[in-house]
Amino acid sequence: MKIKIRPLLLALSMLVFTGCGAAKGGAKKPQKMRSVTAAETAKEMGLGWNLGNTMEAYDATNCEKSSYKWIPTKGENTPSDYETCWGAPVTTQEMIDGVKAAGFNTVRIPVFWGNMMEDDNNWKINDEYIGRVREIVDYCMNDDLYVVVNIHHFDEFIIRRNDLENCRKIFDTLWTQIAEYFKDYPENLVFEGFNEYLGGDQFDENGELKPQSKEDAYASTNALNQTFVDAVRKTGGNNAQRVLIVSGYWTNIDNTTSPSFIMPDDTAEDRLMVSVHYIDNGMFWSNQIGSENWENYIDSQAALLDAAFGEKNIPVFLGETTSTYPDERFAGDAKYTTSSQCLETVLTKLTEHGYVPVLWDVTDNFYSRDTCTVKDPDDAEVIKSVSEKLKNK
Repeated sequence: MKIKIRPLLLALSMLVFTGCGAAKGGAKKPQKMRSVTAAETAKEMGLGWNLGNTMEAYDATNCEKSSYKWIPTKGENTPSDYETCWGAPVTTQEMIDGVKAAGFNTVRIPVFWGNMMEDDNNWKINDEYIGRVREIVDYCMNDDLYVVVNIHHFDEFIIRRNDLENCRKIFDTLWTQIAEYFKDYPENLVFEGFNEYLGGDQFDENGELKPQSKEDAYASTNALNQTFVDAVRKTGGNNAQRVLIVSGYWTNIDNTTSPSFIMPDDTAEDRLMVSVHYIDNGMFWSNQIGSENWENYIDSQAALLDAAFGEKNIPVFLGETTSTYPDERFAGDAKYTTSSQCLETVLTKLTEHGYVPVLWDVTDNFYSRDTCTVKDPDDAEVIKSVSEKLKNK
């Protein structure tokens, strides 16, 4: 592979600037932060890509059982043991360079913060682990990408095992640490409170997973989003005005566009987005991809989002968007018959509404972390084309 000299030099200079000691936190001095609203940020974020099955990976053996009390250690209990435990290679600057070159302008980094954490109820994030997250954030910063960091899967672990009061305490502790560590980073670092589990099932007294009532699910979703926003804002620095993404109830569009879902109060003005996932989810699992029903469903879901958020100038972050469509998911009467055609249709629709679509991807699926290119040439052309249209808007 060709060595990219400029990103390499930038990476080296960033290491000099930030230092190597993970325990010392992020940048050594505050970096200048532009004053940009959530709507302006959404426009700049363009197309996004998920570094999936990587920093959110953990030993999930028996995780569906209440007897799963804490996170088992992997290997030598180093950051790379967890980064690679679901099959991903160690992330490199060259991989991120390739994402940028492909036409993406945002990288979402899902993170399981419980890895390497002591089981002592203090919820102290391990210095080495957060330091490794920072290294990947810095790879993205070197390429002038937007970076989204969240709590991923660890939110599920906590919500299942704790009442709302304890959940608020734990998430306040976690987000205070994360925000404090990164508070001097510029505006292209964005925090996303959670992944998909707000309002999710909890263990009952018999150790069985049971759904919350709708009333309790919305109450806990709204409360935890407020906890997230308050925790970040209280750390000050650039976090006082940083754009934040609050997560929907199950990140489900129907649930999240309900009047029962309430956006948090915020001390900053126009600095919040909302996250939902998979605008064509219902059609995917009913094997209707590519059909007229599929198109109509996407349009109807977008109409819900526009009414609930667009009319209030709250940008929509599609934190996980389908990247590849297997043949078995296509409808018998499909109008669009290839995965690339569907990808182009979805991305065009989403970006026309002003949403930020972030493709869900894992190792050796859509983007090759070996060749650092989009695997399918037709997909690569779609990304380039849509990205160029966004730049020219």
